[in-house]
Amino acid sequence: MFRHRGKSRTFTHNLKLASLLSFVAGIVNVSGLFAVQRLTTHVTGHFAFFADELVKKNYGQGLVYLLFILAFFLGAFCSNLIIELISRRDDRFINSIPVGIEILLLSFVAFLDPPTILAQVNTVACLLLFAMGLQNALVTSISNSIVRTTHLTGLFTDLGIELSQLFFYKRKDQQKKLRSSIKLRLTIIFFFFFGGVTGGYGYLLIGIKILLLTVCLLTSALIYDSIKFKIVSIKRKYLR
Repeated sequence: MFRHRGKSRTFTHNLKLASLLSFVAGIVNVSGLFAVQRLTTHVTGHFAFFADELVKKNYGQGLVYLLFILAFFLGAFCSNLIIELISRRDDRFINSIPVGIEILLLSFVAFLDPPTILAQVNTVACLLLFAMGLQNALVTSISNSIVRTTHLTGLFTDLGIELSQLFFYKRKDQQKKLRSSIKLRLTIIFFFFFGGVTGGYGYLLIGIKILLLTVCLLTSALIYDSIKFKIVSIKRKYLR
């Protein structure tokens, strides 16, 4: 799921990756909104708020929204920087380190007490935005820009285009490719929504600690990926 890149990557790999990380993003999106009243998985709305505050000459608040945008950007920047640096030394950990950093950030926020969160709303929002920028860049890199998991605007645009193309592209190979792409996008949308519902109900029950569910999921995915890789390596070594 995390290790396969380039030509060795299949539709099934992308589907698994999309299901997991869009679910994680959905949980972060809603639980983050409940906890700090800020958008924490994408920056589209922050650009609008940033422009609005500048027009109103509320430069201090405008700077806060700019920091949110930069936090997401820096997450994406650091994610790919890590990938490029590690790929030149030992690509066994090329994806596990960015995911590990995301796990640490989400764990840190999950263990903050409510008074601390209320006192550091903007800092918490920046941490979550950095984590989601990290995740979005990672999944984009792994899937060759096929999968994105932290926002839905582009997904709905692509889905609308591809559904309309079904009426015009009739060859079997074209239909197969379109249906696979549509299935992938619907999967991301469903799991993002499911994650959002889970994050909302989870927050009402246990507060920001619902983020520990995302930590468990990401950790389990890394362990699963590592075990599966070792099994495949053993099979190749002794069964060739």
